[in-house]
Amino acid sequence: MAKQMNYQTISEIFRRFHAADPEPKGELNHTNAYTLVVAVALSAQATDVGVNKATQALFKIADTPQKMLDLGEEGLIEHIKTIGLYRQKARNVMKTARILVDQYGGEVPSSRAALTSLPGVGRKTANVVLNMWWKMPAQAVDTHIFRVGNRTGICPGKDVDAVERAIEDNIPAEYQHHAHHWLILHGRYVCKARKPACGNCLIRDICPFEDKHL
Repeated sequence: MAKQMNYQTISEIFRRFHAADPEPKGELNHTNAYTLVVAVALSAQATDVGVNKATQALFKIADTPQKMLDLGEEGLIEHIKTIGLYRQKARNVMKTARILVDQYGGEVPSSRAALTSLPGVGRKTANVVLNMWWKMPAQAVDTHIFRVGNRTGICPGKDVDAVERAIEDNIPAEYQHHAHHWLILHGRYVCKARKPACGNCLIRDICPFEDKHL
């Protein structure tokens, strides 16, 4: 684990990320807050590409909690059976739909505590929804961010909670909203686990990673 990077270097890194991609977007397709919750919940241990294929037809007929209840668990399974852990995920999606209808008037709540009380919705999922839908500077730490944060020293930590705090504590405020998207995309396409593409990296000259693949 690299030591915490200094403020000036972090600022330069995110200045470059911003210059290259001012408005980074999440790669899960959705049409509203509810479909975003479902998509993120389905994406656990699955690829965004796989989830998008499964939800393309699903969200045309079930884009609200009530419509999901009307579809039913078996109907949902038919759409998502190509996704890992689909039966458990289907149960959680249906339980969440029932709670949203019964307790929240069919609307997705906008607090982290309320979101994480829903079945299958953990802190990472809640942070994605808060960030992407309600534009809160919430940091959803996945395996890509955890790797990049520790490899570079941008936001090191022994667990995902520590990395989340490091992002909030050390990345300048003007970059907080998009910070986790820049880090995810950097980890997914450049700073990859086995063969990081250091030769194509925007920050290779200021990154302290010793085992660079140039």
